[in-house]
Amino acid sequence: MKNFILLCFTMASVFSFKCYAQQSKVNAADKKYDGYAYIDAIKTYERVARKGYKSEDMFKKLGNAYYFNSDFSGAAKWYGELFAMNPSPEPEFYYRYAQSLKATGQTAQANKIMDEFNSKYKDDNRGRLYRENANYMDKIKANSGRYNIEDAGINSPYSDYSTFVSNNKIYFASARDTGNFSNRKHKWTGEYFTNLYVTDVDSAKVKKFKTALNTKFHESSPVLTKDGKTIYFTRNNYLDGKKGKNEDKITFIKIYKATLENGKWTNIRELPFSSNNYSTAHPALSPDEKTLYFASDMPGSIGQSDIFKVSINEKGEYGTPKNLGKSINTEGKETFPHVSDENEIYFSSDGHPGLGGLDVFVGQIDPDGSISDIENLGADVNSPKDDFAYTIDTATRKGYFSSNKDGGRGSDDIYKFLETRRLKCAQELYGLITDEATGMILPGAKVSLFDRNLDLKKTFIADETGNYTFQVECDETYYVRAEKPDYNTKEVSIKIPDKTGKTNLPIALEPAKCKVAIGDDLGKCFGIKMIYFDLDKSNIREEAALDLEKILDVLNENPKMKLDIRSHTDSRASHKYNESLSDRRAKSTIEWLISNGVAKNRLTGRGYGETQLVNECADNVKCSEEKHQENRRSEFIITAL
Repeated sequence: MKNFILLCFTMASVFSFKCYAQQSKVNAADKKYDGYAYIDAIKTYERVARKGYKSEDMFKKLGNAYYFNSDFSGAAKWYGELFAMNPSPEPEFYYRYAQSLKATGQTAQANKIMDEFNSKYKDDNRGRLYRENANYMDKIKANSGRYNIEDAGINSPYSDYSTFVSNNKIYFASARDTGNFSNRKHKWTGEYFTNLYVTDVDSAKVKKFKTALNTKFHESSPVLTKDGKTIYFTRNNYLDGKKGKNEDKITFIKIYKATLENGKWTNIRELPFSSNNYSTAHPALSPDEKTLYFASDMPGSIGQSDIFKVSINEKGEYGTPKNLGKSINTEGKETFPHVSDENEIYFSSDGHPGLGGLDVFVGQIDPDGSISDIENLGADVNSPKDDFAYTIDTATRKGYFSSNKDGGRGSDDIYKFLETRRLKCAQELYGLITDEATGMILPGAKVSLFDRNLDLKKTFIADETGNYTFQVECDETYYVRAEKPDYNTKEVSIKIPDKTGKTNLPIALEPAKCKVAIGDDLGKCFGIKMIYFDLDKSNIREEAALDLEKILDVLNENPKMKLDIRSHTDSRASHKYNESLSDRRAKSTIEWLISNGVAKNRLTGRGYGETQLVNECADNVKCSEEKHQENRRSEFIITAL
């Protein structure tokens, strides 16, 4: 029964189709069609078609009658007849035919029709999206398998849809038989008009929302403010017992507002931007309740229905509705918005590439209000039929959506779900900024994040604990630059994993100036942990000479400085061998410095072998190579300044 909302957006185009019927039965069917008696029209048109009559206009209307009632198998059949008569009808029929084919599993044929649509109507936004998402089925497959879904337990044999959860209660629309004498059926579907119902969360006991909000016509899509004192909802153009119509006697739908006073809903009034000449429907509040999102075909729309937003000021006054733009709206239908507290907008669309019918999508609301990164939620929620009215609690990842997918109880059913895996890969890059020589944390360090093209993305000042954090994209390469006065700036590259999680990147900064005193290890100023020699030898290696050049330079700049050079080994040879080897290495280091101009009386040193281990890795203790490395070290202890 959600069709009463969807269909109202298509009525204007329906009336533009002229009838070229060949006999009275077709004329009678046209009257039923134009009066929205689609069920009766289908029967008449089909009887005429079985007798061999063919008409483009009849096939259009017959296809539309099925399409508007979400019977995509019937729609595909009659749109096929249309294309057999005229291979180049209006662009809307290409898209509806493709949607109907997809909904019935004929994806290859649907894509063929979309290729033709795209080649003939290059300016249509739906064609652009199809071109840009040529492998959309692969993306939908990748986004699938993320939900546990089950019947919500509140469905009837009729249409149930469009939930809103407030104060542990579920409000929704239903066309179920309420059992009174004045039940009214809608001619489109043969079902009762929808009213608002309520039930406790996790309860199967459903009650009609017995307030003045419900009338003898349609109500749906309720949304309450957090304090529970204001409700927005969708209703036929009907207020104070009067049914509104436009000059063509069409009754559209509007968004209404009511307030709770003394336990009763009162002050029911339409919102000021509603009109007798177009529809507004499916209100959704932003988390701060300062913006109302809704669907409409009002002037300025791109397609059959677009998503708009309007501001609400502190006095409860409304601004001018604003179309959310072509990044989200297409020439098709975008409807049923829901805005989360994570700046995401969920909506249903038949204009973005999907599985057929309406699919549920999600987009990111950017700081400037534009919508980006739109993705199909996947084949758990979405199906070849209509899937819509998606809401989610971001804290629990639980929520509800509506669908007329196969296997339900009624024409539309409400499903509840648990999202077990987030759609978008989310990564946090974090780390600790420290002094390379001492390990001391460095609060206040400036940390900059650059993308793979070295374009600056964000900056962060390390907090009082020396930590920084960035929200980054998965499977991307970044460069992180850390800088602080009196330290050398350091830049490190990092590849972010392609799955949700956290990536740790600690950065140790080398001091630009090293303050030392007698007893300090001069080697720590330069991060020198060991002077490297070939195995079992004491000849200075080329890479070791670079570290000794640093020591030599400091000695030349500080002529009064004296050093005691100490060489240490791990415990994996005999005591005698280790002591002898380390002593030779200490003396080789001293000889290198003397040969490069340092006075002999400024240098002392010896080898200590394994006598001064810095950890537990003594003889017969099993240790890792990293642990043994800690004990293999060279020290340059300052003995005079």
